[in-house]
Amino acid sequence: MAENDSFQQCVASVFREHRGERVVSFEFQGKRYWLKQVEQLAGAMRLLKQNSAEALNKEIGVLNTLSHLGAPVPAVVDFGDGYMVVEDVGETINHLLEHTNEILWQPILNDASAALAKLHSMQLAHGRPALRDISWQAGEVKFIDFEANQQHKSVVSQQVRDLLVFIHSLYRYIGPKNSAINLAIDCYRKAGGEMIWQKAKQFLASWQWLYYFARPFRDIGGKDLKPVYWVLWHFRQAPLILA
Repeated sequence: MAENDSFQQCVASVFREHRGERVVSFEFQGKRYWLKQVEQLAGAMRLLKQNSAEALNKEIGVLNTLSHLGAPVPAVVDFGDGYMVVEDVGETINHLLEHTNEILWQPILNDASAALAKLHSMQLAHGRPALRDISWQAGEVKFIDFEANQQHKSVVSQQVRDLLVFIHSLYRYIGPKNSAINLAIDCYRKAGGEMIWQKAKQFLASWQWLYYFARPFRDIGGKDLKPVYWVLWHFRQAPLILA
């Protein structure tokens, strides 16, 4: 009880000192936490973006629900009027790729792929599982910043979108024709994602005309355009069924 009171006092102190800051990290008894506050909108953004307090409350509800279901998400350890506190779950994968030797990439990418397949096997979807929205720490993967704007679509459609966003992100941060990407995608398929991979291949069949449009930009396009070609290329050259 005393420890919980001390934690509450620590949170209250951080909240007072950093009032208005969107996200701030702090430590308590050797562990790291993140305090996230209601986004402070100004001017026209108040009209263009959804209610900030409502968005934060929705995020708290989503994380608590997913945690209860056993999904790999950060635990909400405290929340109150205008804020929530979540546990630290390590660096995002895109940051790790920038600051880690390439020799160590494969297990990180494989862990992320297997975790995405597990999430999908639970009949859940993330909405935007780019590498910047996936954390990794000592082999444990957590998904952050779940998107809720796809809820009107079927779960399978959301999961197909998840996979395409994930593969696009792999090519965005790693580059084309890297064996680590193929191994990571194979890991997703073997970890229970084969059906969704096949659905994604079928979905892209009607978009293959885009392959020829994107081809001139495969090496000179922007960070988001170049990966479009390589995502299409992956599904064109990969077999429909794993051997």
